[in-house]
Amino acid sequence: MSITVADIEAARRTIAGQVLRTPMLPAPKLSALTTAEIYVKYENLQVTNSFKDRGALNKLASLSASERERGVIAMSAGNHAQAIAYHAARLGIPATIVMPVTTPFVKVEATQAHGAEVVLEGETVAEAQLRAETIGRERGLTFVHPYDDPLVIAGQGTIALEMLEDAPDLDALVVPIGGGGLIAGTAIAARARKPAIEIVGAEAALYPSFWNALHGENRALGGATLAEGIAVKNVGVLALPIVRQLVSEIILVDEAHLERAVNAYLTLQKTMAEGAGAAGLAAMLVEPEKFRDRKIGLILCGGNIDARILASVMVRELERESRIVSFRLTIPDQPGVLGQIATRLGQLGANILGVEHRRLFLDVPAKGAKLDVTVETRDRAHGEHIFKVLTDDGFRPVWIDTATMME
Repeated sequence: MSITVADIEAARRTIAGQVLRTPMLPAPKLSALTTAEIYVKYENLQVTNSFKDRGALNKLASLSASERERGVIAMSAGNHAQAIAYHAARLGIPATIVMPVTTPFVKVEATQAHGAEVVLEGETVAEAQLRAETIGRERGLTFVHPYDDPLVIAGQGTIALEMLEDAPDLDALVVPIGGGGLIAGTAIAARARKPAIEIVGAEAALYPSFWNALHGENRALGGATLAEGIAVKNVGVLALPIVRQLVSEIILVDEAHLERAVNAYLTLQKTMAEGAGAAGLAAMLVEPEKFRDRKIGLILCGGNIDARILASVMVRELERESRIVSFRLTIPDQPGVLGQIATRLGQLGANILGVEHRRLFLDVPAKGAKLDVTVETRDRAHGEHIFKVLTDDGFRPVWIDTATMME
């Protein structure tokens, strides 16, 4: 292979003292959720809140004096951008970052805050790369690829060295996979230290790049995913043969499981995970039987999630758990009816979150109305009890979801 464990050990020496040796801790609540014994490596605690600090610094430290003076350029959906910007500023290296126009604002703002020049170009990382390569040629800048670079891969592999020092009896690592830099470095280091350990990749179902490459399939790529950090259409040339040799399986994770995993990290572990950072946990939720009663290492590889998106994820998960439910009631359009319903819901222990009258529906009399009510409940059984009482009261409730209410 093009990268060896010796390269990873050298990277560890290079970045020592400049990148945090993040904690790896048992996660009993996640273990209860998945029926496995889970340990989490908290890479979201790095200065730029992702594992990208490691590979970025290892690459930047290798540059010659003239290369440092001219500067570097990179393309990224966010975390690689911040890592390059931060460490380049520390080392006095000018940095230009090309980011897709779809990059969350929180990542664009953070990259600029570290002093890098940000260019927004293209809808995808692949389109941003074309622009970055052009600018690099025009200005004579060193291109720092986010995953298809041996020094970057070696830097990411230092994570696995630390994980197996802290928990040497792990049975498997479940690793987010986009372009493949993280999983390639992790697999090389982990298998060198413990040949029997299993490496499993967690890939966004909307961007099954590695799945296609490994299975000879041509599944469609594209769409809005919570895991934009691993939403890549081109697998790493260096990573692909490493993944073929050392990774046992790729699990595709859909958006619902990604949302559930992000919410679990926040509500159970009290820590922030972006979609890509939570992909490993999401894979365990997709295929729980594969990991039952095994000791699993997860890499929470990034915590840079937009606050608005995180709030939406939390509310959506409450809806999935039926802790927020919505009913559409048919009511007489008379004074006092709304107050009666509000009183009734209060008696039933429901907290009213939203109410909307709809008077123009043709399936009700001219003197009638539809009333959409959203309430907070204890659980699904509580919601069903409220539904039954409203039915008995003659309001003909229909259980609806948020999408229906927006129609």
